[in-house]
Amino acid sequence: MHESLIVEEFANAGYQISPGAVALIDSCPSPDNVVKQVLRSLDDSVLVVDKQHIMLDYGGNGDGSNGDGSNGAGAVSTKAASDSGRELPEKPPVKTPRIQPPVAPELPGVNILCDISNESTCVGEYSEFVRYFRDRYARLSGIIRTRITARPIESLRSERLRDYGNISIIGMVHEIRTTVNGNKLIELEDPTGMFSVLIRPVDHDLWELASGIIRDEVIGVTGSLIGDGRLMIVSDLVMPEIPNQHNQRLPGSWAGNGTGAGNGHDNGHGQAVLISDVHIGSNTFLEDAFCEFIDWLGDGDIGSDGGATGSGNGADAGQVRYLIIAGDLVDGVGVYPGQEEELEIADVYDQYRCAAKYLRAVPRNVRIIIAPGNHDAVRLAEPQPALPENIRSMFRDDTVFTGNPALIEIEGVRILIYHGRSMDDLIATIPNMSYQRPAEVMVEMLRRRHIAPTYGGRVSIAPEITDHFVIDRIPHILHCGHVHTIGVDRYKGVTAINAGTWQSQTEFQKRVNLEPVPAHAAIVDLATLGTRMIRFA
Repeated sequence: MHESLIVEEFANAGYQISPGAVALIDSCPSPDNVVKQVLRSLDDSVLVVDKQHIMLDYGGNGDGSNGDGSNGAGAVSTKAASDSGRELPEKPPVKTPRIQPPVAPELPGVNILCDISNESTCVGEYSEFVRYFRDRYARLSGIIRTRITARPIESLRSERLRDYGNISIIGMVHEIRTTVNGNKLIELEDPTGMFSVLIRPVDHDLWELASGIIRDEVIGVTGSLIGDGRLMIVSDLVMPEIPNQHNQRLPGSWAGNGTGAGNGHDNGHGQAVLISDVHIGSNTFLEDAFCEFIDWLGDGDIGSDGGATGSGNGADAGQVRYLIIAGDLVDGVGVYPGQEEELEIADVYDQYRCAAKYLRAVPRNVRIIIAPGNHDAVRLAEPQPALPENIRSMFRDDTVFTGNPALIEIEGVRILIYHGRSMDDLIATIPNMSYQRPAEVMVEMLRRRHIAPTYGGRVSIAPEITDHFVIDRIPHILHCGHVHTIGVDRYKGVTAINAGTWQSQTEFQKRVNLEPVPAHAAIVDLATLGTRMIRFA
């Protein structure tokens, strides 16, 4: 059994596996049987499968014996990878940023408004999925009902409604397809039943809007019934949306025009630095650029070309009060087949120790906030809880750990942090979306008031009691990552920011022709929401 197949088996089961454990399984006479037995023995508390899980599964004590000096009949050989002729890469020396953080008398506060951490109760039963989607429908339809007066779908069976004129319904999109005549046929579902609605190409604006509709989102439609009352011709379509009159109050006066920076330096409010996808442990991690970034937080300045000079009077960096990381702090292990060939640090815990060392050099007056992503050592299904305690303990004790997604509030500004894996599904299904324009994809999340609408795609969804992806409270900032490109946009009072990555182009990205935009950080003035991207490469 090839090592890549071992990694794939554990990844398909929702686990990461260390290179040492892979080598140990591969050295066994029957790797297939070992994989099956180990998977049967694991419980939900295990995040990363290590050598100890394999040895414990076979009754060993970590040295290949049963405690009496003899090997058990079913014991797995405990030879290290090097004993079987394979050399694992040595852990490289970690560069130390030159800035030593000063001691801060007081750190700025962080209010976590919504987070799945310590609240997850689901086990994946059918009834939980029913409850999950009903919660989504109830909350999103409630938003739409403030704009239209809708009937339950089952009421459309009444014959008296066939000549009633315009009728409105709200439904979750079960299916959407284009007919041979070019019409858009959408099947909508609510708790009372299903109904088909039709949008014609002659209604050009409406048809274009319908071209972006995707499965499992909730929409409202208005139209008239035709024929025997089993089909509606749509004359209007309503999405949950951010209200047009939405005008969020900020702690300071608005001085920006969208993506430009307001100075805001005299109003008593600081700045937040937003980054994502650091991928410490990968052999494509841009260590020099990241160390330059950490140094800049201590004493840096921004050059006239928008890049960091790495030295200066601290006029900009001195205003920074928060560092917010939207997932994939480390590269992880066993995330995808063949990843072990692209790791500089082969042990996930060593990756986090390395990350903690970098972040300890951040000035003590800067509050660090870390959310997980799909490469981090938490469950793959979203919403994801915060990093586990054995990893959190490696970091400064003033670090704030959140789940993914999480809604937080700092200095009166609400920030919705989401790593962004659903962007893969949105880019694949909504016309004209692109990995090179991530902020446009994030705007589509805002229009739907949902950050992961489609079930059954790239995102594995855990059916919690409530749908944590619904955007109930409108944030001031939506902060994502995942796609390794940068973008800033402003939509109806919400600033959408994707701050890219600290990893150069990977082999996978080369194969799919994706060019990352690495080594950038977004600086947000918390009084104005003025945003500026700076680069460190």
